[in-house]
Amino acid sequence: MIAKQFLITGIVMAVFAMVLSILFRIQLAWPDTDFPILEVFLGKWAEGGRMKPEFFLSLVTIHGTMMVFFVLTAGLSGTFSNLLIPYQLGARDMASPLMNMLSYWFFFTACVIMVASFFVESGPASAGWTIYPPLSSVPTSIPGSGLGMTLWLVSMTLFIASQVLGGVNYISTVLNMRTKGMDLWKMPLTIWAFFLTAIVGLLSFPVLVSAVVLLFFDRSVGTSFYLSDLVVQGEILPNEGGSPILFQHLFWFLGHPEVYIVVMPALGLTSEIISTNSRKPIFGYHAMVYSLVGITVLSFIVWGHHMFVTGMNPFLGGVFMITTLIIAVPSAVKAFNYIATLWRGNIRFTPAMMFAIGMVSFFVSGGLTGLYLGNAALDINLHDTYFVVAHFHLVMGSASIFGMLAGVYHWYPKMFGRMMDTKLGYLHFWLTFIGAYLVFFPMHFMGIDGVPRRYYTFTAFPFMDKWISVNLLITWAAIVAGLAQVAFLWNFFASIWKGKKATQNPWNSNTLEWTTPVEHIHGNWPGEIPTVYRWPYDYSKPGHDTDFIPQTVPFSETMSSNLPHDFEGNEEAIRIQEEWNKANNREVKEG
Repeated sequence: MIAKQFLITGIVMAVFAMVLSILFRIQLAWPDTDFPILEVFLGKWAEGGRMKPEFFLSLVTIHGTMMVFFVLTAGLSGTFSNLLIPYQLGARDMASPLMNMLSYWFFFTACVIMVASFFVESGPASAGWTIYPPLSSVPTSIPGSGLGMTLWLVSMTLFIASQVLGGVNYISTVLNMRTKGMDLWKMPLTIWAFFLTAIVGLLSFPVLVSAVVLLFFDRSVGTSFYLSDLVVQGEILPNEGGSPILFQHLFWFLGHPEVYIVVMPALGLTSEIISTNSRKPIFGYHAMVYSLVGITVLSFIVWGHHMFVTGMNPFLGGVFMITTLIIAVPSAVKAFNYIATLWRGNIRFTPAMMFAIGMVSFFVSGGLTGLYLGNAALDINLHDTYFVVAHFHLVMGSASIFGMLAGVYHWYPKMFGRMMDTKLGYLHFWLTFIGAYLVFFPMHFMGIDGVPRRYYTFTAFPFMDKWISVNLLITWAAIVAGLAQVAFLWNFFASIWKGKKATQNPWNSNTLEWTTPVEHIHGNWPGEIPTVYRWPYDYSKPGHDTDFIPQTVPFSETMSSNLPHDFEGNEEAIRIQEEWNKANNREVKEG
């Protein structure tokens, strides 16, 4: 139930954020055109049918905040951690059901407050989703730095409380509530991803709270943690001794791990879906786990690459550059292992599989451009241009959204007991996949040409005139991709009541969640929780009569397909298997 609450709230926030993005794309595509309908919906923020510059900045700020935190963090991790951790580990419930419930309601309250900021007189926060001082710390600096900025800070504080409660719960459940036989090396990669994501969130989110508290003090109490030597509207402010760079250090110490808080759950879901629908064992299971661990550790020592242009000592910049490039290694391991799993697989192109493959595509194409931005010398030229927008919208935004959608299509039968419409799923995939590339890929070239992001209009700069037609293309692609989500929304909500009833294991998967009844019951399993005997990726095993062997099937029932490494050094089991092999003239060769 809590997984459904996270998911549906995340979908609502995603729709809200998508509408905001289309509004500011319309402004960028037709900057000198009046749209009277805008005044109907936006009131004083679009008098005469033309959006005000300060409101444009608010749209960009709230769009980024909602997508990064409320959709990709809470909507993705909150949904699938709550759904799959108890199911795939064989637990009756989460470690603390009360904390679990509180984590959702803190999240929901944060969403309400963030949306409410659109209805205050001075408008919502407009300092960018990174809320850099002094725009965010001086209430008189821009209209959105008044009450709207305060509501942003309150909303994010509640959101972080939600994530900390959830993270403690996820970690406790994974460590303490696994069923009999479920050791760490028998856990699906989804659980590894959620477990390590919770660790990253638990260590990094509180740092943003400290940054927010100091920002509250600067705004309301007269302190100078982030302020010094400022003149606002001709008035010299009394603040001195502070530094806005301090805020950037605190923000990005969360901000870069946040990228992996968003991406790792999507990678975990993708691992499960690709293996299941390739009908093959995941390639390099242990390497996939170690790469997740590597990403977890390295994510904490790369934050400075966001700050190459702040006057950072070149030696320190070099250190951050090296760690940034090193983190590409475990990411590449995952990409190559996905490709190797797909290679010569008996692939079933379900909508979930299409979105999972799309996720790998965005992860690779977006990740490659990270190599440019991770290089300090190149980043100085590309910083704050559309190249940055293109990079993180592909590798973080699109990849994670596609991983989330893949998870929705794959585990929808488990959540709602019904199947989503496959044809609508294909339509949704192709329009969204093509639309996302048409929106974000051209932005790389705009960035290389020096086109800056977050500008209200480009018509004042002659060197940008050549990009007007590209802006039109991007905006139309965004509108079409936005309309494609209507197919998904219809498919999602209509299928809850009218979808075809699901069978217990519609995808012939091996993991424990497909051993539970279709009808939801308290405690997940009627009677005793199943015992686990094997890893979750025994697909298409030579010698077995079906192309999948669930984790609950003992090795004694699959003697004709067992291999020596299956027994993990259990000498008694190996002896019994060797005697059976001799009795049945079966020769076993590893590899």
